[in-house]
Amino acid sequence: MYWLVALMSIAILGLILSGIALEFRPAFATRIRNWYRPVMSSQLVVFVVAQLGLLFMGITDAMAQVETVAAASEMSIGMGLAILGVGIPTGLSTIGAGIAVGPIGAASLAAVMERPEALGRTLIFLGLAEGIAIYGLVMSILLLNKLG
Repeated sequence: MYWLVALMSIAILGLILSGIALEFRPAFATRIRNWYRPVMSSQLVVFVVAQLGLLFMGITDAMAQVETVAAASEMSIGMGLAILGVGIPTGLSTIGAGIAVGPIGAASLAAVMERPEALGRTLIFLGLAEGIAIYGLVMSILLLNKLG
């Protein structure tokens, strides 16, 4: 199983190194264009195969032993659903904050480019949009305290 992890690490390292090489030496792009796509596609195939290998061959190592399962406390379906319900406010508020920050960030960037003195006001609007995610996190923490 360690060889699969090493194979995936080498594929990721090759991808990172090729990106760094192209970032610092854009002139390499014309010379390596002939072999870059086949190398990237082969690295992607190696990565996917290694992931599947880890999934199928390493699943027994990830499974809990019988003694460990017996020692753990029993969790009911209701408690599992309650824990899922605790995470919902954080997830939905984060999605909402992401949807809000996108247009506000674009509009504030355009406003600052036209009038640099409007930077403080636009940062306040961005902070209000990001606060939505914090409110969801606070709600999840409060709900989690109610479970215990």
